[in-house]
Amino acid sequence: MRKFIPLCGLLCILTSGTAIAQTDMPASCDNGKFLADQRNFEQTGPTRVDLAEHICGTVSGITARARHTRSGVHSFFYVTVGQNQTIRIVSDLDRMNAPEWPWVRKGDQVDIAGRYYYDSERSQGIDWTHHGTGRHWHVPGYVTVNGTRYQ
Repeated sequence: MRKFIPLCGLLCILTSGTAIAQTDMPASCDNGKFLADQRNFEQTGPTRVDLAEHICGTVSGITARARHTRSGVHSFFYVTVGQNQTIRIVSDLDRMNAPEWPWVRKGDQVDIAGRYYYDSERSQGIDWTHHGTGRHWHVPGYVTVNGTRYQ
């Protein structure tokens, strides 16, 4: 389980194997920052650091049905953010104010704020895309689909 030490909403310091989080959410979509962060993780490997990211792009795929996980009902879709890169988006349907899944379609334009996690090249994505915060993440997120915001 990840543990975070909030420090004035900025980069937290890694101590004794505790994860850190950079929680300064970019005010607007910054795919360049996201792609640089992704490249950095690919070079360094998992660091147990989670980052606040604000991306935008085109929905390239969705899961047909929501899934029940140990933390609730979640939906998953994929967004192309440039340079032929896609990223998995995780939405907690129990916490979001959104219609019944699926509320995104392939080709939709989206703007997403959430937490970028990188566990491995095959296990990475953006979650906490809802308005709620928690003990381990203090930045509210959202998903805007073709101009309609869900949080």
